[in-house]
Amino acid sequence: MIPETYRCVVLARYIDGLPGPDDFAIETRPVPTPGDGEVLVRNIYASLDPGGRTRLSGEASYIPPLSIGDIAGAFNIGQVVASNNQAYAVGDLLAGAFGWSEFGLSDGRGYLAKIPDWELPLSTWIGVLGVPGLTAYFGLKRVAGISAGETVVVTSAAGMVGATAAQIAKILGCRVIGVAGGTEKCDWLKGELGLDAAIDYKAVDDLGAAIDDAAPDGVDVLFDNVGNRFVDALLPRMRMNGRIVVSGQVGDYNLASKDVHGIRNTRVFITHRVRMEGLVVFDDIADFPAAQAEMAAWIKAGKLIYREKVYDGIESAPQAFRDVFQGTYFGRHLVRMAPIP
Repeated sequence: MIPETYRCVVLARYIDGLPGPDDFAIETRPVPTPGDGEVLVRNIYASLDPGGRTRLSGEASYIPPLSIGDIAGAFNIGQVVASNNQAYAVGDLLAGAFGWSEFGLSDGRGYLAKIPDWELPLSTWIGVLGVPGLTAYFGLKRVAGISAGETVVVTSAAGMVGATAAQIAKILGCRVIGVAGGTEKCDWLKGELGLDAAIDYKAVDDLGAAIDDAAPDGVDVLFDNVGNRFVDALLPRMRMNGRIVVSGQVGDYNLASKDVHGIRNTRVFITHRVRMEGLVVFDDIADFPAAQAEMAAWIKAGKLIYREKVYDGIESAPQAFRDVFQGTYFGRHLVRMAPIP
């Protein structure tokens, strides 16, 4: 049965610094009726993505910023409850982008995909098999073009993107060093994920020296999720024809532009022919199904593991989003808004 109203979380004010519950508001709105070509989706999960922080300060990113009163952006797993679109039937489970909202309306355009494999938990399709996992996959395979035997450093290695990237690099035969904050995370990286080394950046005085100890012959690929400070520290350690993948900047998202660390060690771009490139994963959307099939096989074979923290109820989303940046849990953060069918 479709209710008359639903709840959503909207941006209450532009955010300066660390996001918090007071920056958002929960609104109750009428459930819309789908028009021609539209589907109504009851959302089961919503994601909590660090990259979404860039849209909350009124500044342009690769997608427009949110306006005050807009629903906070997120990826979702949901079920079609009403449809006027022949491509989607009532009962279909979909991955889409409806935001922190209990219901969503779509005309089928944009990111909207049927769940192809029901053997895996639904949450994986907006986690390790969704945008975070695919960012790791295409960042390493297409942007970095990694090869077996190379040395790969992954920053924020205990996060969803970082942990997936680190494991994919291991699967593909690389030597992998993870950088994370805290003993628990580093123990997990070495014990559970089997990385060759893990560096607790909070416990070392000189990150560059710690990298030198772990990778005395240099680094072929840096997969960075943190920001300029870590990139600058790694640049002098890059080997000839090294590649830097700029995946995310979780360490810079809450800083004003004037406070973001500069990149000074640029000579290596010339001397060692180092290449640095960012990615937006939707550039690879045509190849999502093949990548997801390969990664799903790795999960089923026990080669690719993941961690999740699930918060219950849409009202938990603002605090849960703050938790992402405070490091209270490592892995994927999700909000569950409806029972799994």
